[in-house]
Amino acid sequence: MTVAEQPEALTFECETGNYHTFCPISCVAWLYQKIEDSFFLVIGTKTCGYFLQNAMGVMIFAEPRYAMAELEEGDISAQLNDYEELKRLCLQIKRDRNPSVIVWIGTCTTEIIKMDLEGLAPKLEGEIGIPIVVARANGLDYAFTQGEDTVLAAMAARCPNKIIESEKDERNPIQKLLNFGQKKEDTDQAESVFVDHPPLVLFGSLPDPVVTNLTLELKKQGIQVSGWLPAKRYTELPILEEGYYVSGVNPFLSRTASALMRRRKCKLIGAPFPIGPDGTRAWIEKICSVFGIEPKGLDEREAQIWQNLEDYLQLIRGKSVFFMGDNLLEISLARFLIRCGMTCPEIGIPYMDKRYQKAELDFLEKTCHEMGVSVPRIIEKPDNYNQLQRIHEIKPDLVITGMAHANPLEARGINTKWSVEFTFAQIHGFTNARDILELVTRPLRRNNNLKDLGWDKLVAEEAQV
Repeated sequence: MTVAEQPEALTFECETGNYHTFCPISCVAWLYQKIEDSFFLVIGTKTCGYFLQNAMGVMIFAEPRYAMAELEEGDISAQLNDYEELKRLCLQIKRDRNPSVIVWIGTCTTEIIKMDLEGLAPKLEGEIGIPIVVARANGLDYAFTQGEDTVLAAMAARCPNKIIESEKDERNPIQKLLNFGQKKEDTDQAESVFVDHPPLVLFGSLPDPVVTNLTLELKKQGIQVSGWLPAKRYTELPILEEGYYVSGVNPFLSRTASALMRRRKCKLIGAPFPIGPDGTRAWIEKICSVFGIEPKGLDEREAQIWQNLEDYLQLIRGKSVFFMGDNLLEISLARFLIRCGMTCPEIGIPYMDKRYQKAELDFLEKTCHEMGVSVPRIIEKPDNYNQLQRIHEIKPDLVITGMAHANPLEARGINTKWSVEFTFAQIHGFTNARDILELVTRPLRRNNNLKDLGWDKLVAEEAQV
């Protein structure tokens, strides 16, 4: 299907039912750094251990707080005692690290041999005196970033529902961070600008500078963030009571959203996600509208960001981008790149929750109509073979894909970018839009430089051979 033949309304298809993505246990890489008093125990085979050692080695710059509980052949034939072995490991973790929480990450193997992790955890938690959170992050049921989703959904059940007044100051790290270095009278004055509104908790694991940035953006509108899930420390999980408002910052957190609504009786604010200046503005505006607040200064704020991005926009305006699907950020990234002037014939995505992403999908369709471009086809669980055929026909200027297909596509003269890089980059908020475009334009700039050197002809000759 050519770009000209694309439909004018969103269409959804599903192809193979397989997840062609990075393994979801990799969520350990960013969650153990985000939750500083945690320890992650991945329960799987040596294959999982090799993956963590090799794939995650490039992501870790400090002493890790995770380990492998390897299931040998004896476990699979039920010759060993799972409980005693996990107890031994958890006691060792308590003795060596003394974390505030131990998170068990269940892998494909635990699903295949039907390990009852949820049944073992409460008993062991009572024995060792440390909370044990069980999260399934197996590649059979979940795509890449959904590992974080299962962890946060499990932690949502552990959030306290009330707080002792004497602990109030100690349990509000967001406000402590905002008030750091302020005089008391300045703090009182800053707090007075907040509009009286129901408590708001944001969920999604983001680097601390991004957390501070988004919190301050809402503060400018008079909105106070009561807490984040996850917090920097497990002991600082946010209070969640019935009627609290919650809003997600990532499109792959649908199970966490369901847990907050169904189990904690919170009210979900369905908004586009704060990725790109357009998404960040829409996210803030939706939260303001729920609380009956008239947003201020967003027109000028967004216009200034777009002006600062012009050098990048000149490189991609009029070009096409194709998403093969990996990290569930595809809809938000496509919407932002279309707003930047690109076209997008197809968006592959491993898993689509149309309810949780409804606002983002509506925003994507609106953006396409405003930019005068065709609406992309959205294909859930795409078949990679079929996708490669479509890429060969469409010949997009850039393909955002998993690492497995990047080199083969590059060998065929197609510009690629690893989707995993967007997962680990700071892409949220007004100020980080430039980082997204730095990643997007890097392969285009690199290959343009190679053309200047004559390397493109050499590559084409090698491909023919």
